[in-house]
Amino acid sequence: MLDELESQRRRLLRAFNRRYIYGKIPLLHATLFLIQIMVVSILVRRFNTYYARRPLLTTMITNAVLGGIADTVAQSLTSIRQRAVRKPGGVQKDDFIAIEIHELDKKKSWPAGEIIPDSPLLPPPFDFERLIRFMGFGFIMTPIQFKWYGFLSRAFPLTKTAGTIAAMKRVACDQFIYAPIGLAWFFTFMTVAEGGGKRAVTRKFQDVYIPALKANYMVWPLVQMINFRILPLQFQIPFVSTVGIAWTAYLSLTNSAEDV
Repeated sequence: MLDELESQRRRLLRAFNRRYIYGKIPLLHATLFLIQIMVVSILVRRFNTYYARRPLLTTMITNAVLGGIADTVAQSLTSIRQRAVRKPGGVQKDDFIAIEIHELDKKKSWPAGEIIPDSPLLPPPFDFERLIRFMGFGFIMTPIQFKWYGFLSRAFPLTKTAGTIAAMKRVACDQFIYAPIGLAWFFTFMTVAEGGGKRAVTRKFQDVYIPALKANYMVWPLVQMINFRILPLQFQIPFVSTVGIAWTAYLSLTNSAEDV
């Protein structure tokens, strides 16, 4: 019974996997992305109302949905690149997106045997388990972020005379304490959720942690400066999660590339 259900699921995913918009964008990925955007639009329109009633739960749901969007974007980029690479003749000059992705992950190419072994001509289907992992990570991390941002606002209050200085202190505290720990927890959580053990976690840290941390310091200090200096407390986590769509997509690609 379970084998039959799994077989039906694979056939359905394969059928969706064959459908592309303009021959480039996978239909299933695009559909899921649009659904997620619709959910976000509802949350945006009613955010203040929901936040006033249940601030933590509202932020947790918002974070989870935005994390899902980030992983959907990452999986879509991978699928676009793989479709272009598997075409006769490889990546064409008019496949601008695929060319860029191809250059980014040239050092960590995807072995053909790792992607639908019985269908080497198709790119990988959408990984729903991976999507759930990313949404789950965003959901469970929100209470920690919630407490952390509250602590920063109390420890370094913004005043008319010392607003910029206080914001800089928040950024420094966030980047030198929270960022390294949060990134370490991300890779640990993802590796364990994928079924990896201590050895897999150690390998992940050896291979991708330091490059990811360096990339973090190139992106987030400026983002957090804007966040802490301008935005009210209730919008800080959603703002970080929104900007973090590109960052989380990067982490998703980094994490999955290392798995391969």
